[in-house]
Amino acid sequence: MFIATAYAADAAPAAGGMSAIFSFAPLVLIVIVFYFILIRPQQQQAKALKGRLAGIRRGDKVVTGGGIIGQVAKAAEGAEEIEVDIAPNVRVTVLRSTVSTVLTETKADAKIAEVKKPAK
Repeated sequence: MFIATAYAADAAPAAGGMSAIFSFAPLVLIVIVFYFILIRPQQQQAKALKGRLAGIRRGDKVVTGGGIIGQVAKAAEGAEEIEVDIAPNVRVTVLRSTVSTVLTETKADAKIAEVKKPAK
């Protein structure tokens, strides 16, 4: 009495294979754009930071993840910990992985910066 009679609808015509490809094309395009705009540059920055962290040596100025700026006093090759002078007679030990930025340019970075400058 309260239920209306349901009639079966005609089956939709079979869609061609090309329409399925065209319906996924925008999704694929979005994934490609995200890869080149977001993911790839982030991977390149992470790789560059990893290289700079491995190349930290005595005398480099660094910024830790907590925002402390200091000068590296002792950095053993391959060691996970480095000693950083943050003030006169104040030396702290930090993990190499907590260093967020290396402020001192290396010689290779300086050469790259010279090459990128336009000639006047």
